[in-house]
Amino acid sequence: MNIIETNNLTKSYAGFTAVSGISLHIPKGTVYGFLGPNGAGKSTTMKMFLGLTKPTSGSFVIDGKKYPENRVQILKEIGSFIEAPAFYGNLSGEENLDIIRRILGLPKSAVSEALELVGLTPYKSRLAKKYSLGMKQRLGLAGALIGRPPILILDEPTNGLDPVGIHEIRTLIRSLPQKFDCTVLVSSHLLSEIELMADNIGILNHGHLLFEGTLDELKRNAITQGYPTDNLEDTFLAVIDADNRQRGGER
Repeated sequence: MNIIETNNLTKSYAGFTAVSGISLHIPKGTVYGFLGPNGAGKSTTMKMFLGLTKPTSGSFVIDGKKYPENRVQILKEIGSFIEAPAFYGNLSGEENLDIIRRILGLPKSAVSEALELVGLTPYKSRLAKKYSLGMKQRLGLAGALIGRPPILILDEPTNGLDPVGIHEIRTLIRSLPQKFDCTVLVSSHLLSEIELMADNIGILNHGHLLFEGTLDELKRNAITQGYPTDNLEDTFLAVIDADNRQRGGER
């Protein structure tokens, strides 16, 4: 069963199509890696799911609820982390999360649970403006996880983390579907990380969906095309390069 499905989803701005007729199928209870070069349309797609930008055409359904008719119900089911999360610098990490908790009408225990999950409990009383970039990323993740939503949309959640932090966040994301019975849509430039945590992947380039399926299916595809299959990064670069060449050297 797919928890997110899109049908010919398209977003155009004046003279420019950011997302072009994509039909995604994101299975329930999986980690779905969303890949593509900068400007491929990943963030735009995620923003459409969150109601931050309206599709130009096409449609999507999230957990059986159709957009835009059920926009409010859809938003209640999603925890998100898009771009650099914004916080109140003069409030502590704990106080920032408490604001989200109150908006969502969650019990007080939700804040301490979220802090514990991302390893911020020892720093909960520190002002957010004193947090390092990595700690801010964790706080953003805690904000997405609070209330244990059934769907998590995470855009570059390991940005700014050191290798230890990247490993911890990857391990956390990998564990979430089983722990909380949720589905995670995650984009990252670190393809080696996606390879270690994703069940399924979608590859976007210039707004078009080039591939969707499991990593094994991608590997089998790559073999038939004569692409390298040693690791996801090499395969991904070959797929993108072939698509760019087909487009007449578009960059």
